[in-house]
Amino acid sequence: MKALDREIFRLALPSILANITVPLVGMADMAIAGHLHGPEGAAAYIGGVSVGALLFALLYWNFAFLRAATGGLAAQAFGRGDRSEQSLVLGRALALSAVCSIVLLALQWPCAKLGVLIIGGSEQVSGLALRYFFLRIWAAPATLALMALRGWFIGEQDSASSMKVDLVVNLGNIAASLLLTFPLGLGFDGIALGTVVAQYSGLAYALLIVSRRYPWELKGLKLKACLSGTRDFFTLNADLFVRSLCFMALYLGWNGIAARYGDIPLAVVSLMMNILMLFSYFTDGFAYAGEALSGRFIGAGEGDMLQLTVRRVFFWSMAVAVLWMGIYAVAGEGFLRLFTDSDAVLVAARKYLPWLVLMPPLGCAAFTWDGIYTGATSSAEMRNAMLASVLLFFVVWFAFRGLTPGETEALHLLLAAYFVHLAVRTIWLSLRYRRGVLSKISNSVLDGKA
Repeated sequence: MKALDREIFRLALPSILANITVPLVGMADMAIAGHLHGPEGAAAYIGGVSVGALLFALLYWNFAFLRAATGGLAAQAFGRGDRSEQSLVLGRALALSAVCSIVLLALQWPCAKLGVLIIGGSEQVSGLALRYFFLRIWAAPATLALMALRGWFIGEQDSASSMKVDLVVNLGNIAASLLLTFPLGLGFDGIALGTVVAQYSGLAYALLIVSRRYPWELKGLKLKACLSGTRDFFTLNADLFVRSLCFMALYLGWNGIAARYGDIPLAVVSLMMNILMLFSYFTDGFAYAGEALSGRFIGAGEGDMLQLTVRRVFFWSMAVAVLWMGIYAVAGEGFLRLFTDSDAVLVAARKYLPWLVLMPPLGCAAFTWDGIYTGATSSAEMRNAMLASVLLFFVVWFAFRGLTPGETEALHLLLAAYFVHLAVRTIWLSLRYRRGVLSKISNSVLDGKA
């Protein structure tokens, strides 16, 4: 067990360290925008970057399947010791990312206009957001390829390489944006172009890692082979794409419902979600470890090690949950003050701090199951769990909103609906564990014999 725990931490810690750098990029972009002195004003520049970044978050969320599907398939091929299949997984993922990039670039105008229409904002902010979007969209080929490569590295039990790539991208983003915006005088446009530079730099570095550490993978990449036998690959990605759409519907609903009650309620739920995401940066590391190891042991046909992995990953994930429950209980208001100094927002948000303490156990469990099911490539179960959880989120809201006369009660109901969504995901995947994960062992053995 100690050896397995060491392996879990070897895979989890690099992902956690990389995740910690993610919010730094957003904070740096906000700070750069806030120090611009153009005719639009700092507030508009901040708003433009915020809306533009949200547009890409919503857009790229739909392509998260590139990372998840690639990771699960690569991990199982690794467990079987099938180098040819490992190479094909990488080739198919990169080919699919290229096709998706072409589609995005072709549809950039309607995507941007629809996104701004959904998110809203003043005419000035919307104009800056579109300006940001039409520059940053040219990073799409690199961004989507990096999603596939990150998943493949995790499947190869190499989260350290994934971390190095993330550090190059995230720290490079900050440096490039600063350089392009101020010394080189590009102003607001430099923020978006800094992201473009960082994404292509990260892609170049990732391919360099592959060429040096996995030269046999590149030699095995042949277009004809990559295009053959892809039905299961596309079925898996299709299921995960539907799941991504569910996530987008959930978070659009979350923000849209709050926005109906005014700017302060919207600010409150936005803060709550950002603070809740802090614990996910840590538990995601263990979810990635569960993905890599469960896929590996399924590929190798080692049922006992698979079950032990699930138990140990959940042990450490729940340790993260307990830790963050304590952090939220002690420092919940401190986190609020870190994000805002608005007295009106702080007074409104204090009422909902208990939800921060309640969320981590279910959140950690749901995220951990996601990693394990991804490693098992059990995409249909993940899709169905997400469909059910989003449905229940909206059922809870619409069934009980008549009992919420004011915004305070309404936001409590909104948080309760999100809690229910996490509970449904956790319960569904827990109940389907034997069929969705353990049954993959026998299937893997049969595939190996065939």
